[in-house]
Order: sequence, then structure tokens, then C-alpha cells
Amino acid sequence: MLVGRRKALTAAQQFVNLRGNLICRGDGVLRAGQFTWRYSARPWPLSRDYDIRIEFKQGRPEIFVDRPDLHVLAGGRRIPHLYQQKPPRLCLYLPKTYEWQSWMRLDQTVVPWATLWLFYFEEWLSSNDWKGGGMHPKGDDDHGGGETA
Repeated sequence: MLVGRRKALTAAQQFVNLRGNLICRGDGVLRAGQFTWRYSARPWPLSRDYDIRIEFKQGRPEIFVDRPDLHVLAGGRRIPHLYQQKPPRLCLYLPKTYEWQSWMRLDQTVVPWATLWLFYFEEWLSSNDWKGGGMHPKGDDDHGGGETA
């Protein structure tokens, strides 16, 4: 191990952290080196509830919104800031820039980032202007399949 380099958290450690944090109270299935975690999020008190699913494989999280159907809410508009449209996989960080790394706790990074994404999504529904920032490469559908955002 190099000096100053942090050790990656295992799938089991991430799972235990999610299970113990009230902001992402939910349920999941842990398997060898991977897990699925489901929880409900509400970006602000007057907002609807969203069913979120985290798929963690090979030390990398993928975050999906299972319910409600974001495309129905969007009224047919293409939803910005997703790695893929169906099922909607949220673009929360740029993998190649190390904004999220495997030593970081999901419950303290990706979970609040997903809630913030939902806040900006709800604002976008009324304004049609994505105010959540991030990079959107021109002509690159679904942000390059997950490698860029």
C-alpha cells in the first residue's frame, strides 16, 4: 500500500454503511463483491417520494430511479444529466476525474448527490433548464455510456 493512498471499501462495508444511515433507510441484497440497495428519497419536504436503487459491482456504484417513471413526469422530453435514459441511471459524478473513489462511503456521497439530482430534476420539470451543473458533451447520447457526464 502506498503512503497516502486509501484502501477501497468492500461491498460489505458499503452495504453496512447504507444500512446504518437513516437518510437511506431501505433494504438490499448483498452477494460476493456486489449488492443492490433500495431506498426512498424526497428532495424537499413538499416533494414526491422517489424509489432509488443502487447497484454496486466491481467497486463502482450505479444509481437508478425506479419510481415514479421520470419519463412520464418529463412529458416526453429527453431527461438531461443521465448516463442512460432507460432505465434512468443518474449522472452524479465524472468517473475519470475521481470525484468519487472507492474509499468513499456511498451513504455520505452518492446518496446525498442523488437527492440533490432529484431536486434539480424537479426544478427542470418546470423551467426546462438544467441548473444542476455538470458536463454535457455535445453529440454524446447518454454521456458516453457512463464514462463521462
